[in-house]
Amino acid sequence: MNRMILNETAYFGAGARFELVGEVERRGFKKALIVTDGPLVAAGVVGKVTAMLDEAGLAYALFDKVMPNPTIGAVKAGIEAFKAAGADYLIAVGGGSPQDTCKAIGIVIANPEYADIRSLEGVAPTKNPTVPIIALATTAGTAAEVTINYVITDEEKRRKFVCVDPHDIPKVAIIDSDLMKSMPKSLKAATGIDALTHAIEGYITKAAWELTDALHLKAIEIIARSLRASCAGDDKGVEEMALGQYVAGMGFSNVGLGLVHGMAHPLGAFYDTPHGVANAILLPTIMAYNADYTGEKFRDIAIAMKVEGAGEMSLEEVRKAAVNAVRQLSIDVDIPTKLSDVGVKAEDVDALAEAAMADVCTGGNPREAKIEDVKALYRSLL
Repeated sequence: MNRMILNETAYFGAGARFELVGEVERRGFKKALIVTDGPLVAAGVVGKVTAMLDEAGLAYALFDKVMPNPTIGAVKAGIEAFKAAGADYLIAVGGGSPQDTCKAIGIVIANPEYADIRSLEGVAPTKNPTVPIIALATTAGTAAEVTINYVITDEEKRRKFVCVDPHDIPKVAIIDSDLMKSMPKSLKAATGIDALTHAIEGYITKAAWELTDALHLKAIEIIARSLRASCAGDDKGVEEMALGQYVAGMGFSNVGLGLVHGMAHPLGAFYDTPHGVANAILLPTIMAYNADYTGEKFRDIAIAMKVEGAGEMSLEEVRKAAVNAVRQLSIDVDIPTKLSDVGVKAEDVDALAEAAMADVCTGGNPREAKIEDVKALYRSLL
């Protein structure tokens, strides 16, 4: 049996944020806790949201203490902020970090027996849906606004853990490219390759099936044609990336990911490496590692990325071509190519590999990974 879980409602396109007030009023919500980060407040992005609430006379409180690779401490602080505000719903404004923090806050408020945030790791059998969340995405990458996953960093143990919970999905997702235009090129690139990683890993993961395959191939096509333009500041490219990353999220949320994410999460925990950058460095190498276990799927990926002659190549040739197309896209948007470029140390490889083997994403990889393989993959990219 296969399963699909999606938002109740989603809005797309420039100006989609103006649907927020109507959704709040129709649902009878009284007071929001807005979960976001300081840089988005400083950049005026959050102001575009709060201005609408102010004009409509809708009450809210602001929690802007989220950081990249959000921590258990941030979640606990957000829970206290929600209680202090007397809020009855959540608005997430941001990329993956605010969205993930918001999900964890909402789950614990609705399921107080999970107040120990670590108890949410893996598939937690929560009983109640999250406090209602309206999620406004500001990056074109994580698709956290449509997924049933969130990732939290245990700052004490220097590890990231993945939480998978159908109860955490936002009721409403708003994907407004106007909120994404101010992203710096480096963030557009990193989050864009994160979205491509979601689509490719979701397409080849063990649980993939026909419906998610269709979503992932379309996402690969959209991202491959629009990421370069988005990074160059083209408004249409930004809007297409906003859609492409959401389509990828619709798929992978329901079938899981693989070794790229399993190996990327420890990098965020150890070095605070931006998640998209970690994925981008790892993706081509791990694609090559998986190639012999993917049947014709790399041909489909190459065709979706418009690799010339992909339909006529031998299987060996087209697998290499797919890997090279992904590698070239990362190079074109100025993503680092080596783990040493982002501070990864050889002496940490054993610990990184152990963490990667324990990550919930690793089990979905099409090729069963051995710890010595993972160590070798890390070392090959130093």
